Amino acid sequence: MTALDCDVLVIGGGIVGMSTAYAITRAAPGTRVTVLEKEAGPARHQTGRNSGVIHSGIYYRPGSLKARFAVRGAAEMVKFCAEYGIPHEVTGKLIVATERSELPRLHGLVQRGRENGIPVRELGPAQIAEYEPWVRGLAAIHVGTTGICDFGAVAARLARLAQDAGASVRYGAQVRTIGRRPSAVAVRTADGTVLRARAMVNCAGLHCDGVARLAGDDPGMRIVPFRGEYYELVPSRASLVNGLVYPVPDPAFPFLGVHLTRGIDGGVHIGPNAVPALAREGYAWHTVRPQELAGTLAYPGSWRIARRHWRYGAGELRRSLSKRAFTDAVRRLLPDVTADDLIAAPAGVRAQAVLPDGTLVDDFLISQSPRIVHVLNAPSPAATASLPIGREVARRVLETLRAG
Repeated sequence: MTALDCDVLVIGGGIVGMSTAYAITRAAPGTRVTVLEKEAGPARHQTGRNSGVIHSGIYYRPGSLKARFAVRGAAEMVKFCAEYGIPHEVTGKLIVATERSELPRLHGLVQRGRENGIPVRELGPAQIAEYEPWVRGLAAIHVGTTGICDFGAVAARLARLAQDAGASVRYGAQVRTIGRRPSAVAVRTADGTVLRARAMVNCAGLHCDGVARLAGDDPGMRIVPFRGEYYELVPSRASLVNGLVYPVPDPAFPFLGVHLTRGIDGGVHIGPNAVPALAREGYAWHTVRPQELAGTLAYPGSWRIARRHWRYGAGELRRSLSKRAFTDAVRRLLPDVTADDLIAAPAGVRAQAVLPDGTLVDDFLISQSPRIVHVLNAPSPAATASLPIGREVARRVLETLRAG
């Protein structure tokens, strides 16, 4: 039998991949782990391009993986950042209703928060002003456990901790082919290197469905990339926002709407919207990868989303193409802001799993096949929940190793 290079190969060096490697080394010291990341460093995509919010877990269906892992993960993330000196702050946040039609949904969030064990305080207009003098709304809720941190720094620290425990992290290692035998999994990277392991974990984020297919598995879904575009307030106007302010989300979508986030650097980010990206890593309209776009357009689920939600999508598209329209959306929460107060900031792309019938997968999705664990849907709040997600994936892959 050919000698194995390691026990577990982890594909993907974002925060979930690094958390998984860290969790394996903690749960089973001596397990040989290798992380393969195609970029030159960790956290170059979803992890490093989000708003840096440590989510409380208030939005997610009670009992779901998102709810359980976000609530647990938020507390653990704050503790992790404190332990390792990573910039963070527990700021709390407001979720603000600006129209009467949103009040029932706001009350529903109060109930959901309580079911998820999250402290929630209901506010009237005068109390909103105590937290955020420039924000206007009919009612709001204050969620005290929400915070902010540098998730890129968290991923880098997890990588170092895993390496200190014996793991290997290889950057610039893009997986091109995957082969499977009854007793092993082998991958070939772009430079021709072949690595063999007893088991594999797929944490490839924007490319996780493609990696699953490389392994010969049908993921039963497809990643449809949605670009989230951000602005930030010019520094002279950053005082308009003290902390975190969110609109009441539409329950039909996993997107939270254009929100206001004072980050750890003191700057105020505004966004994101959600528009289809023309590439898996399509951070601007001019970034088009024809093969990836053709795959999205050929997928029945993409067209079913478009037919079902075209009105919502048209609004998001308008805000993408028109700074004035984006500003109007912000002014619902922050009436004093003008288009001149907003400057463009780097965009992110959300890896959203979509089923063939057009359903947006709402929960984290983790599946297994012989010797492989696939993480197939881990968008927001996966960064918040990354420590519990990593432990869950580690548990599954270690069970695979124990089974032989």
